[in-house]
Amino acid sequence: FKRRAANWRLTSPIRCCRISGSVGSQQVKTILPTGMNCPQQGTAIVTSANTPQQVSHLGEYPYDYDEVLDVRSPCEFEEDHIPGAVNLPVLTDAERVEVGTLYRQQGGFAAKKVGAALVSANISRHLQQHFASKPREYRPLVYCWRGGDRSASLATVLARIGWSVTVLTGGYRTYRTSVLAQLEVATQRLTFRVLAGSTGTAKTRVLELLAANNVQVLDLEQLANHYGSILGSKGPQPPQRWFESLLLQRLGQYDPNRPVWVESESARIGNRYLPRVLTERMRQSDVVQIRVPLTHRVTYLLQNYSHLLADTESLRRLLAVISHQRSVRTRQAWETYLESSDWPSLVASLLTEHYDPAYQHSSAKLFPNVRTTVDLSDLSARSLADCADRLSAMVFPEGTTGCDRPVQG
Repeated sequence: FKRRAANWRLTSPIRCCRISGSVGSQQVKTILPTGMNCPQQGTAIVTSANTPQQVSHLGEYPYDYDEVLDVRSPCEFEEDHIPGAVNLPVLTDAERVEVGTLYRQQGGFAAKKVGAALVSANISRHLQQHFASKPREYRPLVYCWRGGDRSASLATVLARIGWSVTVLTGGYRTYRTSVLAQLEVATQRLTFRVLAGSTGTAKTRVLELLAANNVQVLDLEQLANHYGSILGSKGPQPPQRWFESLLLQRLGQYDPNRPVWVESESARIGNRYLPRVLTERMRQSDVVQIRVPLTHRVTYLLQNYSHLLADTESLRRLLAVISHQRSVRTRQAWETYLESSDWPSLVASLLTEHYDPAYQHSSAKLFPNVRTTVDLSDLSARSLADCADRLSAMVFPEGTTGCDRPVQG
């Protein structure tokens, strides 16, 4: 053994020194109070395996770990998690409720006894299944709700096996704080180009074509799983926090030296809200507006919303949400079109009586910096491809602002 002086952060008045050495091939470490007799050579007091490391921040995505392990319950994981994380719960949803109830009724000691047994069984299963094929060089990051017992339980076992394990101090709460801070930074460093146009002008399709042209595109409707209108539900939307995690992940992938195209969304998409910093940046950005004749917009919507027309009752319930904003005559006309399945007339009336007035009212206020307008004669595949090519070639010179900024393309 060799006795070497080391600087330690003291948590008590006792002065300590570190003893390290080896017995055969076994590395050993311990900490002894100064003045205590050192062990004789060949005698090991403590054989210490690898211990989990702590990190208080994640940095920028992607993170420098082989795998991120979320040991919270499945319900907690579904609400939000670090993108790419694997859910290995040390307590299931039901077990977490059981332990929590026991804690409230009988106290911490009884709850910990039961919890320890449940945690041990779950960790054993994970070791036999998830970790069985992991190599010696495997480097995971482990986190739970606040960096407490749940993450420590799995991290300690993995470290004892010999893997280099890191625990996120503060757990998910640290990550969530980081998300809110990084959304601000990531949004401010980017330049946005807003694609605007009335309902039915195929803005989403144009964005898809822009992305195919290697243009940076932020598809907020895809992230929110919603088309952005009362008729636009695609299915269950992601929880708000998970939506923001996905948004941050996407923003972090963009080159700040190139513009990012985005649709002229309001602050809310379905039931999900955009971060305020993003809505403000979008409203300050240059806008390109698409205009398409009404008849072609009607045809396009009929083709893309055909699933709604197959269920008249569901469509009637959706229309009831906006009907109170329209006159009695308009509501009666919509009902007549529904009863007779006159879908072209219904869609045309919805556009002229509801969506177009709403768009004209909001766009001038929310997205005033219209740099140019692109008029499309129709919404054929060729017309949309030409539109995407034109937008891809547009140049917005730096150093100019407002309506004086020219457009080339």
